[in-house]
Amino acid sequence: MEEQRLYKKNYTPHQAKLKAEAYCAYQERSQQEVRDKLYDWGLHMEDVEQIISELISTNFLNEERYANAFALGKFRIKGWGKIKIQQHLKAKRVSAPLIKIALQQIDLDEYEEKLTDIIKKKSTVSLQQLSLQDKAKLVRYLQSKGFENTLIFERIKI
Repeated sequence: MEEQRLYKKNYTPHQAKLKAEAYCAYQERSQQEVRDKLYDWGLHMEDVEQIISELISTNFLNEERYANAFALGKFRIKGWGKIKIQQHLKAKRVSAPLIKIALQQIDLDEYEEKLTDIIKKKSTVSLQQLSLQDKAKLVRYLQSKGFENTLIFERIKI
C-alpha cells in the first residue's frame, strides 16, 4: 500500500480535467466522487473546484441525473428499498431535495411488487406456516435491504 503512494502520478489541471471528463462519461458520478478523485490525483482545492464547476457547466456532472440513476439502479438491480438508497445517497453528499426527487422516480406498484418478490424468494413455505422466529428473521432481512417497516409488517402480517 505504501509503495502505491510513492508511485502515484500527479496530474496538471488540464490533464486532470480531461481524465475527469472521461471518468464522468463512463458512468454517472456524484460531485463528491469526482472531487475525491481529483484530490487523489494531486490537485489543490482551487483547481478541484474550478474543474468541478467546468464539468457541471458542460453537463458532464449532473447531481440530479446521478441521484436518479443511482436510485433506480440500486432498486431494480440490487433490490434495495428506499431507506437504504437514501442512506447511501446521503453518504455521497447528495442534497436532500435531490434525494427526494430520486426516490419519487421509483414507481410505488413496482416497489411493492419487488418487496413481494423478495419475500417469496426468501420464504420456502407460506407466510402463515412460518414460525415467529422465522418471521423475525425475514423482517430483519427486509430491513437490511432498506424497506420500510410499515410495508414489511403489512406484507408479513405479524
